[in-house]
Amino acid sequence: MVHKYQIEVAGRPLIIEVGQVAKQANGAALVRYGDTVVLVTATASKEPREGIDFFPLTVDYEEKQYAAGKIPGGFIKREGRATEIATLSARMIDRPIRPLFPKGFRNDIHIVATVLSVEKDNAPDVSAIVGASVALNISNIPFAGPVAAVVVGMVDGQLVINPTVEQTINGDMHITVAGTKDAIMMVEGNANEVPEATVLEAIFHAHEEIKKICTFQEPIIAELGQPKMEVVTFTVSEEIEEAVREYGTALLEEAVRNPEKKSREAHMDAAKDKILEHFAETYPEELKQVDTMVDKLLKEIVRRMILEDGDRVDGRKLKEIRPISCEVGYLPRPHGSGLFTRGQTQVLSVTTLGAISEEQILDGLGIAESKRYIHHYNFPPYSVGEVRPIRGPGRREIGHGALAERALSAVIPSEEEFPYTIRVVSEVLESNGSSSMGSVCGSTLSLMHAGVPIKRPVSGIAMGLVKGEDGEFAILSDIQGIEDALGDMDFKLAGTEVGVTAIQMDIKITGVNREVVAAALQQAREGRMFIMDKMLAVIDQPSPELSPYAPRMTRMVIPVDKIREVIGPGGKTIHKIVDETGCKIDIEDDGSLYILATDEEAARKAKHYVESIVADVEVGKTYMGTVKRIMDFGAFVEIIPGVLGTQGKEGLVHISQLAEERVNKVTDVVKIGDQILVKVTEIDKQGRVNLSRKAVLKNTTKVIR
Repeated sequence: MVHKYQIEVAGRPLIIEVGQVAKQANGAALVRYGDTVVLVTATASKEPREGIDFFPLTVDYEEKQYAAGKIPGGFIKREGRATEIATLSARMIDRPIRPLFPKGFRNDIHIVATVLSVEKDNAPDVSAIVGASVALNISNIPFAGPVAAVVVGMVDGQLVINPTVEQTINGDMHITVAGTKDAIMMVEGNANEVPEATVLEAIFHAHEEIKKICTFQEPIIAELGQPKMEVVTFTVSEEIEEAVREYGTALLEEAVRNPEKKSREAHMDAAKDKILEHFAETYPEELKQVDTMVDKLLKEIVRRMILEDGDRVDGRKLKEIRPISCEVGYLPRPHGSGLFTRGQTQVLSVTTLGAISEEQILDGLGIAESKRYIHHYNFPPYSVGEVRPIRGPGRREIGHGALAERALSAVIPSEEEFPYTIRVVSEVLESNGSSSMGSVCGSTLSLMHAGVPIKRPVSGIAMGLVKGEDGEFAILSDIQGIEDALGDMDFKLAGTEVGVTAIQMDIKITGVNREVVAAALQQAREGRMFIMDKMLAVIDQPSPELSPYAPRMTRMVIPVDKIREVIGPGGKTIHKIVDETGCKIDIEDDGSLYILATDEEAARKAKHYVESIVADVEVGKTYMGTVKRIMDFGAFVEIIPGVLGTQGKEGLVHISQLAEERVNKVTDVVKIGDQILVKVTEIDKQGRVNLSRKAVLKNTTKVIR
């Protein structure tokens, strides 16, 4: 039996269907939003996974090219590894649902969102979050939902829920918000330098719609929900808990108060080993419980220090930023480089400028087909003192690179203003908290050093939260790794002095309210401006000149009907220009032509070739031409030479137009190869060019007289 439920969201029907497909999963929901269709399934292992200390949740987001009426490119013609957009969408589903599973739950959970049909105005990722909520809540998997998500945009100053493609293109904001009826769980998006107060208003405007979608799910859960499986969690006995507290509290408090990460970790490991050794004889069979209690006690100590004393493990106050240093020009040959160090987080960002044709082609289901600003982020194991093989970029690296890209996209100059493809790579050299925001700062330095005329510099900061049982909370500026791991929130914010350009908020508790978000936004701005001042002290505007190793771009506009002539049959002509000059040439459909060269002389030569090919003969203009053929009735003169094997443009000087006096024989006046001044007197209906030497001689005689 098929069960259908419908609600209107942003003026469009959102339909949930249960019971027709994927019936062997623990839970499944088909979500229709307009013509977008997403199937979301939730499955769980029957038993907890042994020997792990984390929750094994996996979320896969499957983009099917048929959903958009496409056949996959390449030789195999089958969907391959997940695109970056699919990876980011999977992360977006994971983040709001992960905190809503029971603590200590160790059963493997697999969420699969399969995009079956796509209508561009109705994004499938937010539908997938709703589908995951329904699938989990009607299954036997324990889950504290429901949860829902919407996108909030801003068009002409007005907030819009789930904006269409046109509204997104013309808007100043695109932020995905997820939450329960009671609180916000996740925020992710970008904005065009929007003030923090407007961002706050947008988040909670979105929450009002989220509440409606959560309420809509409640009767579905009541009607179709299964009894929940028993949750088997690992617990610590009261006896061991009390014993570890009594013996270990002082040891851990002393070990954790250390500003240097590696030293602190060494002292904490030593304290932990001492505690385990102390209880090895007393509880030889329960050392796992002792180990778990040590971690719990450490978390309590760090959180108590923050909430009660306002102190952090490295001695900073809640709003204090770690020491910052900035440097540009760190690398001699790349087109731009910036080294940003904040405490024990260090990022080297490197800028490369390339031709427009080198922009990235996007082979996904999104509305964008290409992008000319590309940001990549690398997190090698040595940055945290670990040993592991380096493979391709993981979900974390893709996510952090995308966040930094969104943060800077708002200030990247237009193609008309700066006709380059721009790639920035952020290499994390050392990490102890928020390397993604370090990447934003380092990349701003790198872009300005490269001479990219960005609209305004961008800085970023990561904020944390520690929330007490009585509702009191503390917002932490510039969190480090241990505060991220033991805290309740990771809130990243990037922007200019004008406003926010990117935002990402993840919650480890069951949500945050308006008071917390407002405080975090305000404190983040103060921190961002402090960091910005440090950056501007090193470089306060883009370099006036590009690096000598950067390619120079020459832009021309040629008539659209001349594009074929420049390209030539089978690309023959343009390939000859490239081979002859060593330049890279791109031509767009509107006639924009870009010549990319590191050698200015080569660029001038290429431009001359193009100008010669597209040049038109003008009536009334005088040319120095070359006699190519002689006939009884006149001479054919090439007035615009052909280049690289292309045919030049020539016209006829009739015998009567060769001289002021009467000419009996053409060869009495000119011979093949002579260079003569001629004037274009007419271009007839058949495109034939008539020239006059006599008109030029007459004018010359008048000047002499």
